[in-house]
Amino acid sequence: MSMREPLAPSDEARAAHMAHLERTGGATAWSGWVTFGALMLVLLGAMHGFQGFLALFDDGYFVAGQDQLVLVSYEAWGAVLLLWGAALMIVGAGLNARRTWARWVAILVVMLDVILQIGFMPSFPLLAVALIAIDVVVLFALTARWDEAQAGGI
Repeated sequence: MSMREPLAPSDEARAAHMAHLERTGGATAWSGWVTFGALMLVLLGAMHGFQGFLALFDDGYFVAGQDQLVLVSYEAWGAVLLLWGAALMIVGAGLNARRTWARWVAILVVMLDVILQIGFMPSFPLLAVALIAIDVVVLFALTARWDEAQAGGI
């Protein structure tokens, strides 16, 4: 039995957290990049979901000729975008919670999103290029110096 006075539960949790930070060396700049990547992934998901919502209710939202349209139905394309946006947001939340599975799934969905954005080039070239740029930044955040980011509190 220890001679020291017992700590309150909140103080005990704080002491355990501080000991964990001392063991891992605290947060690094690279762990901040992973948080940034996770938040950007959630933002991308929200943007895709919003595009899907607009496609469901506004047939003229995607201005493209019939020969450029991939799907026959705007409603189907809207549903696909809504589901894709939800998937991106879930993976981003998992990545923000520092789940290892989320890193690999995020890398996969970001690469697929780049391919998806190429399909939007004819109708929304500036938006597609901006979203591809965000995808590349997220991919960088998830792959560059992952070991260093993991040691910094992930």
